[in-house]
Amino acid sequence: MDYVTQIIDPPPSRNRLLLDGLLALRKPKLEGAPTLPKARLVRSAVELIANDIAAYGRACGFRREQGVPLSYPHVLAFPLHLMLLTRPSFPYPASGMVHLANCIRQHRRLQEGQALRLEVFAERWVAHAKGQALSIATHAYSAGELVWQSESLYLRRDVANPVGEPWGDSLGLPEEGLRRTQRWVLPADLGRRFAKVSGDFNPIHTSLIGARLFGFRRAIAHGMWTLGRALAAQQPPGGLDVAEAHCEFKLPIFLPGQVALWNAPADGPRRAFEVRNPAGDKPHMRGLFIWHPRFDESRP
Repeated sequence: MDYVTQIIDPPPSRNRLLLDGLLALRKPKLEGAPTLPKARLVRSAVELIANDIAAYGRACGFRREQGVPLSYPHVLAFPLHLMLLTRPSFPYPASGMVHLANCIRQHRRLQEGQALRLEVFAERWVAHAKGQALSIATHAYSAGELVWQSESLYLRRDVANPVGEPWGDSLGLPEEGLRRTQRWVLPADLGRRFAKVSGDFNPIHTSLIGARLFGFRRAIAHGMWTLGRALAAQQPPGGLDVAEAHCEFKLPIFLPGQVALWNAPADGPRRAFEVRNPAGDKPHMRGLFIWHPRFDESRP
């Protein structure tokens, strides 16, 4: 597919994104198959700012010695995701799009002060049992080299005859053998606190009234906070060179609340995990975290 590149410098303000989201609440009924957005949105030089990384780390539980969190570049690209979803040409209202899954791959170590070129584009439609899903790709380059990428899957419920390849459980994780390793107590204002460092001010996360307008009895935690918190609990000290994380979001986490991290027995640098309710019988997220030992180029 041929994309039309659009440079986004400076990025849109939070108020601009919120206004675009409101304007996109109503869309005409779609006739026929949806058209994949053709824009490739680009920010040419986004700095990995130490203070911003530290704030994100505090929100998710990362420690400074863990380096740049594997999930952090997603928050830099998220405004571009919103720009794609709120465009007049996008066939569905952005509000109500459900974040289903995320796949992150890091190819090179990220450093504070480093500048990244971010490119965001709609990659493909995916047919889901509950509606129409869309994959949005994010690519981050440093000095012309792809150093980080992700695929985010968003779902529009109740769309008849969805197009694209069928969605399936791509993780294939073990159902048995996981054990509880941590318990987290989540405050009522977690959504507002994470919104400040992530830029995701969706009212289902930040407001009781906003959550109820979209069918939730209370505000719910961000899915990307849940992933970040799970990675923070497992990411080794010293930073990551080559790593990947795969996750599928299941049941919402209501705020305030409690959840627990469950892990499969360690298999080298491979961690299968779930975030479950306090009773341990319902999953909020399933994931797989893999990292590769640091390669010392000085060795023969």
